[in-house]
Amino acid sequence: MIRLDNISKQNGHQILFIDASMGIQKGEKVGLVGPNGAGKTTLFRMITAQDRPDDGQVSIDPGMTIGYFSQDVGEMSGQSAVAAVMDGVGPVSALATEMAKLEAAMVDPAMADPDQAGDMDAIVERYGEVQGRFEELDGYALDARAREVLAGLSFSQERMDADVGLLSGGWKMRVALARILLMRPDGMLLDEPSNHLDLESLIWLEAFLKSYDGALLMTSHDRAFMNRIIGKVVEIDGGSLTTYSGDLDFYDQQRALGEKQRQAAYERQQAMLAKEIKFIERFKARASHAAQVQSRVKKLDKIERVEPPRRRQSIQFDFRTPPRSGEDVASLKNVHKGYGSKPIYAGLDFQLRRKERWCVLGANGAGKSTLLKLVAGATGPDQGTVTIGASVKMGYFAQHSMDLLDGEDTVFESLDASFPQAGQGVLRTLAGCFGFSGDDVEKPCRVLSGGEKARLVMAKMLFDPPNFLVLDEPTNHLDMATKEMLVAALAEFEGTMLFVSHDRHFLAALSNRVLELAPDGVHQFSGGYTEYVARTGQEAPGLHPGG
Repeated sequence: MIRLDNISKQNGHQILFIDASMGIQKGEKVGLVGPNGAGKTTLFRMITAQDRPDDGQVSIDPGMTIGYFSQDVGEMSGQSAVAAVMDGVGPVSALATEMAKLEAAMVDPAMADPDQAGDMDAIVERYGEVQGRFEELDGYALDARAREVLAGLSFSQERMDADVGLLSGGWKMRVALARILLMRPDGMLLDEPSNHLDLESLIWLEAFLKSYDGALLMTSHDRAFMNRIIGKVVEIDGGSLTTYSGDLDFYDQQRALGEKQRQAAYERQQAMLAKEIKFIERFKARASHAAQVQSRVKKLDKIERVEPPRRRQSIQFDFRTPPRSGEDVASLKNVHKGYGSKPIYAGLDFQLRRKERWCVLGANGAGKSTLLKLVAGATGPDQGTVTIGASVKMGYFAQHSMDLLDGEDTVFESLDASFPQAGQGVLRTLAGCFGFSGDDVEKPCRVLSGGEKARLVMAKMLFDPPNFLVLDEPTNHLDMATKEMLVAALAEFEGTMLFVSHDRHFLAALSNRVLELAPDGVHQFSGGYTEYVARTGQEAPGLHPGG
């Protein structure tokens, strides 16, 4: 269905691909992996003909439809989310938009087109024509399917019918993703579809993609999500494409085995070369050994050198030991909180004790972020009390934390301003742990991506560690390597944690308590996320496996 044969591609001075090849057949679900900047997005752009290889060939089966979801959503406004999603399927969306305008004009003539304002008969007649064409194209079924997809991605009915231009960037991403899913093309290219999704939407998308029967090529920083969908991995590394049959766990094993074998072959050859060179050096001055020496020199010239395996740099961050807090870290008593006429909490009682690690689960709008804001003091209760215990030093990470960075500071200056006593070497090591190596530390904060800003804020928070971490979606924007480092570091953390995350690996690795915000009230579970799933049979409140 999709083939890349002997592709070569260079961007400026950077060589992305050299004689690289891969193929995807109908029904195959493939994960694309490789370090940041390796060329994953360029590969997608070459398949969709937005970019061309310098050499080699990209072949797509004739008549094959391809849907491409990227992080670059573009401008959307002037239509509802439902209409924007139906847009991807063709003219139905324009008819739906016109029908909505004509319906509004029939209810209130002041809403009509000025040219038709005085002629209700013309409006009704036009409505009949548009509605007839809409029905011919099976528009009502399409509208229902579009709403089903949007509901799966956690849209409320109000949000579906609201102007898409008023939505935040994260919700616009979901509209763009829904458009591709509704198309159900022969092939889907999904570049980080799991970004900006909550746990419920992720689980729904996982089930959708499992049942999709076309060809799928995707990237994702969410390991659990990717592992449950793909049956094949294509790795971009050093300009080549290598295909592995199996999921990410199998790929990791095979890659490690390949590295071990390459290292052994390299060491064997190095030992043999050293032996030959030693012989040549020893006897090169003796006339009696001239023929042998000459023969060995020629042999060495012809030997194809084995390259040592390129080692992936794994980053590690070691926590300093935080100061010890009192046994009672935070206490919420009879807390009431609402926004406008919408109550979020009514009489919430919740106690956090030292070394507990609570993950908070709940659907969109259940009050997860509100709870964290109450504990962090970013908002106050309408009634009741929130008390922070003795000797508690809190670190609060929220999405808005990234807006507090000074755009003119470089990464290094930002760290230096926070820790002037630390010394250059220590701060450069800290920056390296969080993915800023070499010249990256000289980047001004204003040009950093969302992921880079998140890593910088996290580095500042964890360097001089608090004993109580309140984390709202800390893994958003983080790549797999940084996420693994963060999980490993937080597993050793000796303080208390309260966090929200849609990353199931993060939830399972770090929680030892679960606070579930369910439609029927707040439930507390001892034992972490893995025990919660085993006990309830669901991965998120109100959801059942595969549902």
